[in-house]
Amino acid sequence: MDKFNTIISNAIPLDRSNVDTDAIIPKQFLKSIKRSGFGPNLFDEWRYLDHGEPGMDNSKRKINPDFVLNKIEYTDSQILLTRENFGCGSSREHAPWALLDHGIKVILAESFADIFYNNCFKNGILPIFLKKNEINKLFNSITDTPDLQLQINLSEQKIYLGDDSFTDFEIDPFKKHCLLNGLDEIGLTLEQSHEIKNFEISYFKKNPWLVKQKV
Repeated sequence: MDKFNTIISNAIPLDRSNVDTDAIIPKQFLKSIKRSGFGPNLFDEWRYLDHGEPGMDNSKRKINPDFVLNKIEYTDSQILLTRENFGCGSSREHAPWALLDHGIKVILAESFADIFYNNCFKNGILPIFLKKNEINKLFNSITDTPDLQLQINLSEQKIYLGDDSFTDFEIDPFKKHCLLNGLDEIGLTLEQSHEIKNFEISYFKKNPWLVKQKV
């Protein structure tokens, strides 16, 4: 997992509440357990005018010109701005995979579904809770200036709007440590590899019968 650096980007204004994981990545695309390749089908049913299936050439599909993800000004955006209860529905980890594969590193919302929220951290995405009035202010600012740059500084736990400080945000210290250092559960375990190795040596010395004997 990559280390989380300060993100400077405009934000995609997805003005919807209760966006579930089947909307984020529809069920027909869950056949792969690789973490890559899901980005082109992010929000598939809203993004395209036809029904999508795995293996389709998305470049030849009819896009929905009214859907925000298809607006040219948000082509390279790394921040998603949305409403309450984002990521509800099933617990599929493919949802953060699809968001990350598209290039989204930060999600700003009033609230998140619990499992989705934790899955984001495991995949290097920073989900941030903001107050309703703060979300409204951001939507209004982006409507007036679509290319307005936001800066998400995880070390400082601050959001900057243009050149001005906008708000602070809360995050669990352990989750912050993992994001800043690019650590998922496997990475955290490998940090203790020396201690694990020493335990194995000591344990098998005390219990030699557990070691497979050579014939």
